[in-house]
Amino acid sequence: MLQVYNTLSRQKEAFEPLVDRQVRMYVCGITVYDYCHIGHARMLVAFDVIARWLRACDYQLTYVRNITDIDDKILARAQEKGIPYSELTEKFIACMHEDERALGIQPPDIEPRATDYVEQMKNLIQQLIDNGAAYSVENGDVYFAVDSFPGYGKLSGKRPDELLEGARVAVGELKKDPRDFALWKGAREDEPDDAQFEAPWGRGRPGWHIECSVMSTCNLGKSFDIHGGGQDLVFPHHENEIAQSEAASHQHYAKYWLHNNAVRVDDEKMSKSLGNFFTIRDVLQVYEAEVVRYLLLASHYRSPINYSDEALDNARHALERLYLALQGVEVAGGDQSGSNTDAAEAKERFSAAMNDDFNTPEALAVMFDLARRLNTAKAAGESVLASILGSVLYELGGWLGILQRNPTEALQSKHSAGSGLGAEEIEVLVAARTAAKNSGDYPEADRIREQLSENGIVLEDSREGTRWRRK
Repeated sequence: MLQVYNTLSRQKEAFEPLVDRQVRMYVCGITVYDYCHIGHARMLVAFDVIARWLRACDYQLTYVRNITDIDDKILARAQEKGIPYSELTEKFIACMHEDERALGIQPPDIEPRATDYVEQMKNLIQQLIDNGAAYSVENGDVYFAVDSFPGYGKLSGKRPDELLEGARVAVGELKKDPRDFALWKGAREDEPDDAQFEAPWGRGRPGWHIECSVMSTCNLGKSFDIHGGGQDLVFPHHENEIAQSEAASHQHYAKYWLHNNAVRVDDEKMSKSLGNFFTIRDVLQVYEAEVVRYLLLASHYRSPINYSDEALDNARHALERLYLALQGVEVAGGDQSGSNTDAAEAKERFSAAMNDDFNTPEALAVMFDLARRLNTAKAAGESVLASILGSVLYELGGWLGILQRNPTEALQSKHSAGSGLGAEEIEVLVAARTAAKNSGDYPEADRIREQLSENGIVLEDSREGTRWRRK
């Protein structure tokens, strides 16, 4: 049975959808005012894998991931560039989709944009005002009254009285309590007219938190199964979503809360001020997208990732080892795991890893065990067994969104060629060449020898076997 770590309960729980075999999942998407960075890639890949596995387990998934296309940062960036904010957001939405396709991210079923739901946001705000959970002030702002919601802090573990200590009210804010947060922001003189909307309490625009409450519930219902996002969103964003949503509906908002951890760069927090900030596009100029995806899979989604050139090089070599195992193998279609004990065991272990809160590092370890068994079968000339094992390895890779390219093309790609092979990869290639020679496939043996030569490896054949050395 699938187990997931629920931030709300702070423990792993058996996953039981609200409706049998149907899963509704909402993930907080990207605020589109700049190119996506490697931290965004972490979130996109993490929940892409979660969605893939839920579907592999035969759940009927409805996956919603929003786009925040109106926000303080968006308006500031558009003003800086002297263009309409909608022009800015359209550009970066298109760029985001390009990055997603490069990384093998399957699109969500529904991708709502905040600006398409402003009327629904106004309706929810009015409902909160009517319930006594929100209030408007003279400058057109509307605030949620935190003290009206007894459960505030249940997701983050923060106590309302603790939040009151040291809280401050910014200049221009007229909130009654420093903990209260904005549901609606009254019109500002320095903001463009097209970013303002008419409302009963005054012209303005919605706050960030109310956007996600509306886009989630409008598409998935007042109560749904999974709410996800980056760990940095637990407080205040997700805490505030719970408060305003449950204060309005008087129903439980989301059953399971899943959060991915952050990306660190050379063991430091990624930030523009530290000069260690990398966009996805920056990285893809140097490393293949599948290598980046592999790096993001190699750590559990709840663990931090240390991003560095060394980590990416290790990811590239690891991916090459898997492709080397698959090279020269003719795979069969369909589920082949029932044809061999090793294949069946690998699939069972892989499933157990993924059912343990989507444990991708352990799932990858299973794939490497399978690849080693595949190399042994190839070296022994057991083509039927190699075909079965290779088929299962492809299948497991597909559930993680990797290993779906032609192995030879993947190994000869621009970022792999000339990059240097590790000793284990070389041994695998030498074994594959020996197996090709023993089976009479001399063109394949010559091709592998040439591949090794291109990577600076010289082969020396003798009666005792084949030795290799670097040029």
